[in-house]
Amino acid sequence: MNNNTLTIKKLYMSFFMLITSAITCAETQNKEYNVSTIVENLKYPWSIAFLPNNDMLVTERIGALRIIRDGKLLEKAISGLPDIYVDGPACLFDILLDPNFEKNQKLYISYSAGTASNNFVAVMSATLQGMTLQQTKVIFTGSSRNTPHHHGARMTFLPDGTLLITAGDGFNFREQAQSLESMLGKVLRINTDGSIPKDNPFVGQNNVRPEIYSYGHRNPQAILVSKTGEVWLHEHGPQGGDELNLLKSGLNYGWPAISYGIDYSGALISPFTQAKGMQQPVTYWIPSIAPAGMTEYQGDIFPQWRGNLFIAALAGKSVRRLSLVDNSVVKEETMLVERQQRIRDIRTSPDGYLYVLTDSKQGQLLKLSPAL
Repeated sequence: MNNNTLTIKKLYMSFFMLITSAITCAETQNKEYNVSTIVENLKYPWSIAFLPNNDMLVTERIGALRIIRDGKLLEKAISGLPDIYVDGPACLFDILLDPNFEKNQKLYISYSAGTASNNFVAVMSATLQGMTLQQTKVIFTGSSRNTPHHHGARMTFLPDGTLLITAGDGFNFREQAQSLESMLGKVLRINTDGSIPKDNPFVGQNNVRPEIYSYGHRNPQAILVSKTGEVWLHEHGPQGGDELNLLKSGLNYGWPAISYGIDYSGALISPFTQAKGMQQPVTYWIPSIAPAGMTEYQGDIFPQWRGNLFIAALAGKSVRRLSLVDNSVVKEETMLVERQQRIRDIRTSPDGYLYVLTDSKQGQLLKLSPAL
């Protein structure tokens, strides 16, 4: 790739940054909500789950599972977690309740396991009995890497009860995102007992991992199934090119063969943003916002937001509200930017409020309520 092409791409990114900044400033003026702090002093919280008794479960990156009850953080952590490899972004990740949790008390936890030279994403199932995890079982282990970066590790259930797990490319192994012999840079689909669904797109093919649901991903940091059944996923790009994708079984999402971003050094990763047989994102961000958690709002507290996607942003230090029409983004609002906090997760509670986790050693749980 010649210098002129590289210069044009950099100029395009700079222009896009200016436009994004202008839109951000304009859209933060419209305030429809109040923000209250529910809990402080969480140690790098990562994910939230809401229990039927109104307790909240919060994973902390350092390897602790905490309970928030009646607006207070219980001092004692839940016991029964496995050994977790903690090193920077390698940590305790997502927590997801079984669709039949009220009957079986079952949940699923993703985490990084192993050692510095041999670590991987793992998922365990367990039942929650009081303050203890019991009947624990490792139901998934991903491909090995020797870096603590780009684990992915978000989870969601498809309507048929199978489990989707995101797996990052391990940072130093980005070419494996295009290899069907590796689970790096993929979305994976398993049954809750750890077995492989017989209708996975690549089952029965030689030299292909049967767990693979989609591929060509960099570091997918959120995944959800919408009310209408679409699977939404977003992922970190490099310097620019964070993506929101509409996920389909068996498809290739392009990384690193195509990208709207460049390397952190300023070098090109790929001269291409499109290629035959590779899916385009629904939208992308230049500069990077480092998207983290995500929720689709379907509550009654904010009826004007019903059907919108809300995306937590780490580098963007904000929440992005995306209005959709026919699965296309027609408007983006930047929220909470005045707080200048890294946002790790955002979830809709069963009663329709939005809860936000900030990414800090003194992490907070915030609640969004309608403005009076």
